[in-house]
Amino acid sequence: MRKKALLACVLSASVVLGVTACGSDGGEPKDLDFTVNYDGITTAKIDAGVSVHDPSIIKADGRYYIFGSHMSTAVSDDLRTWTSLGDGYKVKDQIYYELMANEDAFAYAGSKKSVIPTDDRGWHVWAPDVIYNEATGLYYLYFCTSSTWNASNLCYATSENIEGPYEWQGALIYSGFTAQTLDATDVAEYVDRETAKDTYIKKSNEYNFNKYPNAIDPTVLYDKDGRLWMVYGSWSGGIYLLELDAQTGEVIHPEADEENRVDTYFGKRLLGGNHSSIEGPYILYDEESGYYYLFVSYGGLAREGGYQIRVFRSETIDGDYVDMNGEFPLDTNNPEHYPYGLKLSGNYYLPSLEMAYMATGHNSAFIDDDGRKYIVNHTRFDNKTEEHEPRVHQFIVNEEGWPCMLPYATDGETVSENGYDMADMAGRYYVINQGTAIDSNITEPFILYLGENGKVYGDGVEGSWEAKNNTCYMNITYGETSYSGVFCQMNDEAGTPVMTFSAVGNNESVWGVKY
Repeated sequence: MRKKALLACVLSASVVLGVTACGSDGGEPKDLDFTVNYDGITTAKIDAGVSVHDPSIIKADGRYYIFGSHMSTAVSDDLRTWTSLGDGYKVKDQIYYELMANEDAFAYAGSKKSVIPTDDRGWHVWAPDVIYNEATGLYYLYFCTSSTWNASNLCYATSENIEGPYEWQGALIYSGFTAQTLDATDVAEYVDRETAKDTYIKKSNEYNFNKYPNAIDPTVLYDKDGRLWMVYGSWSGGIYLLELDAQTGEVIHPEADEENRVDTYFGKRLLGGNHSSIEGPYILYDEESGYYYLFVSYGGLAREGGYQIRVFRSETIDGDYVDMNGEFPLDTNNPEHYPYGLKLSGNYYLPSLEMAYMATGHNSAFIDDDGRKYIVNHTRFDNKTEEHEPRVHQFIVNEEGWPCMLPYATDGETVSENGYDMADMAGRYYVINQGTAIDSNITEPFILYLGENGKVYGDGVEGSWEAKNNTCYMNITYGETSYSGVFCQMNDEAGTPVMTFSAVGNNESVWGVKY
């Protein structure tokens, strides 16, 4: 077993915590078995059909498309099985062949011929995002070319069709420049050249990466008022936000406002700085809750890098985006940002998985036509390789307005708005709590019983739980934390029907699966 310090701490607690009980007044369940075993549980084979890193999703013509790094693209009809539309830097790629043939797309970064060349003989295109522009009737592909860990260029291309080809339109934001390469950018069009040198470049002639962003990982959205925005950034100076012209898709550079962290060229800094491991931003507006949710990834993207999904929220598009404790990381030193942000997913094992999921990060999110909400990310596996596949999980917003990610990949499940019977909710659960750490540890299940008397029983830990009548909402308290979440009947990844719960508290996510 690979149970870690967090689990040991939880199981060593022995305190009854008082919350309102639900169900009958019956006593403690009999013959409690806290042994974790998977006998009789069917295991699913890992096979989504494709590998798409940093998947960004868009629904078009009734189908789901994910666009990812390395010019990988795939399509699905059910969010489970994906078919590749292109992969790798191939000149004949149906999505990207116009870009591959256009030298302007790689003029600044991303190829061996760029002003800042790559350190190998290949191309580097990272983390694209596609949005349908309502004003022009075109699909806009936002992407970045990158030569080093901070020398990058945000660009965009357009197409009449979701499946391309996408035609180069221009560069938007540059990063990683020095005094010698500054003139290859458009920075001096918005900031006086000498001021730009003094502001963005250190005395050592290095780009001031601790304060200003790496121009990478762009995602684009409309706010509730119809204005168009782009959020971007990776490590370096943090996550930044810029407004775009809805008619052209190009950047609207703001007036500088140092007090509110607004830079004329790069926009507003939302999170991060000091090269903390915060990247892959994605903002989703949920009209139902009234919040903008800012998803980011922490850690290193490799299998043992601690890659994971975090979320913050705000009532306005430009923040401040805060976590469950009302805080956010700003100018923290890596890895001191680990307590900030609600952690939704990291490294974990659950019954029915062929092996543990690792580095479950760099997500997008969307709300489908029927109102169901989804998180889309890639995952690696506990198989000593860097292989990866896309995964889609439904998430449900709890009573306090925080996302609760369901434990298993979506399989068409629908949460019951009228709640569930006591016999379905009470019982023996395999439970994981991934805490807030950024490390390579894999969280494995321990056993908790939800009693019909409203009590929680574990191996050395007690607590309580309740379900809100005629809803899917629930609360569970054990150890020293209370978690608010939802029940949902769904299929595990082998197709076995199971009752699950997903609840969040103090920036932690707790998942339970009943067999």
